[in-house]
Amino acid sequence: MAELLTHINKPQDLHGLTNEQLEQVADELRRYIIDTVGQIGGHFGANLGAVEIAVALHSLLDSPRDKILWDVGHQAYPHKILTGRRDQLPTIRHYEGLAPFCSIFESEHDIMGAGHASTAIGYAVGIKEAMRRGHGEDGNVVAVVGDGAMTGGVAFEAVTQAGGLGTPIVVVLNDNGMSIAPNVGALSRYFNRVRLNPKLWHAREDVESSLAKLPAFGHTFERFGPHFKESLKAFWAPGLFWEELDWAYMGVIDGHDVRAVRRAVREALAAQRPVVVHCATVKGKGFAPAEDGGLEGMERWHAAKAGSITNGAPAPAAAAPAGAAAPAPQYTAVFGKALLAEARRDERVLGITAAMNSGTGLNILQEALPDRYFDVGIAEQQAVLLACGLALQGCRPVVAVYSTFLQRAYDQIVHDVCLQQLPVVFAMDRAGLVGDDGPTHHGAFDIAYMRCLPNIVLMAPRDEAMLVHMLHTALAHEGGPVALRYPRGEAVGVPLPDEPCVIPVGTGEILREAPPEAGGTRVALLGYGTGVDRALAAAELLNEHGVAVTVADARFAKPIDAGLVAQLAAEHELLVTVEEGVLSGGFGSAVWETLAESGPAPRILRVGLPDRFITHGAPKLLHAEVGFTPERIAERVLAAVGERQTLV
Repeated sequence: MAELLTHINKPQDLHGLTNEQLEQVADELRRYIIDTVGQIGGHFGANLGAVEIAVALHSLLDSPRDKILWDVGHQAYPHKILTGRRDQLPTIRHYEGLAPFCSIFESEHDIMGAGHASTAIGYAVGIKEAMRRGHGEDGNVVAVVGDGAMTGGVAFEAVTQAGGLGTPIVVVLNDNGMSIAPNVGALSRYFNRVRLNPKLWHAREDVESSLAKLPAFGHTFERFGPHFKESLKAFWAPGLFWEELDWAYMGVIDGHDVRAVRRAVREALAAQRPVVVHCATVKGKGFAPAEDGGLEGMERWHAAKAGSITNGAPAPAAAAPAGAAAPAPQYTAVFGKALLAEARRDERVLGITAAMNSGTGLNILQEALPDRYFDVGIAEQQAVLLACGLALQGCRPVVAVYSTFLQRAYDQIVHDVCLQQLPVVFAMDRAGLVGDDGPTHHGAFDIAYMRCLPNIVLMAPRDEAMLVHMLHTALAHEGGPVALRYPRGEAVGVPLPDEPCVIPVGTGEILREAPPEAGGTRVALLGYGTGVDRALAAAELLNEHGVAVTVADARFAKPIDAGLVAQLAAEHELLVTVEEGVLSGGFGSAVWETLAESGPAPRILRVGLPDRFITHGAPKLLHAEVGFTPERIAERVLAAVGERQTLV
């Protein structure tokens, strides 16, 4: 059989194919994703589950005139392949390669940028309402929503508006029962009942045919038209939830049957009203370890690591080199174990996640003390509000969340936590540059967006031992909320403490003090979080070039250790702040403001992230691009003190 996928260079190349040929394209597309992503790494299971949906939509619609919106975007690899990026797939998530999610800067077929979930329906309503008012070229609008995105509140806000306006859009609900982990909540249970009950799959069609055959009613039933039929059938079959919100419901459709998906979408577009097409799919379809491994298999293969698949099957695990030292633990795992220890010490401690149990390390608490664990789904606002309610009753809730995802709950942080001075702890994983997931996931802004808020304490550990101490300090703090940031990936490798201790809030620590006779009065480096390790390494380089440097760990960005900052400024010609966050409003700004309030500010050099969104790629490459490396910091210091040199 001749290969078809190599001839698909744009969506329109699918339009003349038969159903059988489209099924062949889907099979080839799935094999290509397994082979490619298995070698280079990337999002995996969700893409395998969306193959037939992508083929069906692009075979019917005329992209980009017709708008296909992919929620989250980690299910959009098939879409990227079918829209002219097939040969670039091996570069996805790599530095200067294809973006990990949809990007409006990458292709005219990527209608919206999508790195955070639950946004596609809102975009779809806005796009179609603009079309209805004559703005831009008219066309069909379809949003593909899946992988847990319907647990997000903003999706329901858009569903409500579309139903009220009668906006003629189609939502393809790609329902695989999963986010990264299994979906949670009452709506998820509703979808499960519908998806997993084979008697309901064709119940709507059975109801329609039965009503049409009634001797005294059939003719009248047909005359009332499709809207009446859809509403009436909802009383006997699934979909009443949608019907009550003025949406037509079609389902459940086999999402891996190209012919069935095409037929359903074609009918939905013809209805010219809000329609949801409920497709049942399997996350990891076509890859046995994911498809046959149950929920555990689907969760494990949400993403594939580079080199994890060979010849369509999991590659054998590589043995560690003989005599190799054990790697340092991951910060996420250190936090998860420390939180479990805190929960065992204090029954008031509870953990909250927004659909990221393993990603935040809360799976450790979930397995050991499940009654002390909450998963609210992809609903960060509710995660914070839940924490507020728990805190008001005397609990000590810890909201474990990625730095970039906490942005979605900013109003709740301001209005509900900080204003009321509630003892909520925000454990912000993935602070700083996270690598391959790119600008939608870089934790670049939390220092700046938190520092301006009253009543909150901000802290960041320099290593895994300090993370354990800081979590203990945060839970012991009675004066209000605490936000604790730490990076993704491997920690420094220092021993963990047997027992954590409380760090006095607002105090820093001098780690390396150069004597004045060695030139130590010239430069002081003040690091925050991962900036401390960079500062220490830069100090070693500067020492080799005859510049002795003092290095301190600020530990807190708010309240800042004003005494330590004043001492460093008074005793050194140049004060350098080092942080893995945006400079605008960040830690360095806090140091400058603190010194400026007490008199003329000394010479300050701020090292941090630039005022732009940073691309995706390996963290080492990104740090080099933005100058967040010991070598670049040392070069800037040498230039600032008049000894311009380039370090190799």
